[in-house]
Amino acid sequence: MAQALPPATRLRLNQALQQWPQWHTAALQGSPKLIRPLGQGLSNHSFLVEAGSAQFVLRLSGAATVSHGLHRLAEWQAMTHAHAAGLAPAPRFLDEQQGVLVCDYVPPDAQQQASPAAVGALMRRIHALPPIAETLDIGERCAAAEHALANATPQIARQLRPLVDSAAPLIKQLIDRLEPGTASALCHNDLLQSNRIMSTHKLWAIDWEYAAMGPVWFDLAATCAGDELNNDGRDDLLMSYLQRPATASDQEQLGSFECIYRYLEWLWHVTTNTEPAAAPLTLKLARLQGCLASSTRLHGTGSL
Repeated sequence: MAQALPPATRLRLNQALQQWPQWHTAALQGSPKLIRPLGQGLSNHSFLVEAGSAQFVLRLSGAATVSHGLHRLAEWQAMTHAHAAGLAPAPRFLDEQQGVLVCDYVPPDAQQQASPAAVGALMRRIHALPPIAETLDIGERCAAAEHALANATPQIARQLRPLVDSAAPLIKQLIDRLEPGTASALCHNDLLQSNRIMSTHKLWAIDWEYAAMGPVWFDLAATCAGDELNNDGRDDLLMSYLQRPATASDQEQLGSFECIYRYLEWLWHVTTNTEPAAAPLTLKLARLQGCLASSTRLHGTGSL
């Protein structure tokens, strides 16, 4: 199976497997073998490997890491805290220079869907984890995403620049109004359905690439918007997370940070030329515009 991989990827995989004596586990008695690829994205290539009865996920970083806000040491630190709390698979090896990360493989149950309440409870526990050094600056993340638009094809840049120019000031006003007063904690920042696994009837968080200290309401909004939860789902998630019914102020916080998340998500897909799995890009844009229009009516922050 390894022979079907591109030569450069196959070479990197073989080199990573040869580092097995440095993996932090006593389960290995020899070099692991490739079982199958687990997926390929813009930021990484993942593989299932095993040695004896032990199975691991070996991930090779792609070309886009820091440029997409990915910091591997922060991910390792967050995973270490999360594993100690029983929320994530055990991290086993990190080679930042070569872009290699290894963690235990968590086999998914046949029934993968977790309720919004279960996700809210998981996020509540994540936000109680010890802090790490990496901090998410949402203003800087938005500015970087806007700058990346200049590297898109000229046609896309010309077509979308007016939309960004109209949305960016509204997003900045939301950030300036929200960030100083919102609670901060260690956040996953990408806890979508694809980054959660139900295994042995327990919900685990995986793929901690975007983990950082940051606003908890952005983390909540990323899950609600990324999973396209309906009103009942959002209420269940917030009830579980807050341990009380959400207030009008809570809903306002969620809605405002949802605008910011949808803006970043839309720009990410535009600049990477990828179509999102949850909804077509045109629908993502329509939802962003609706979110910003609602915020404009609520706060009087200009017009879209």
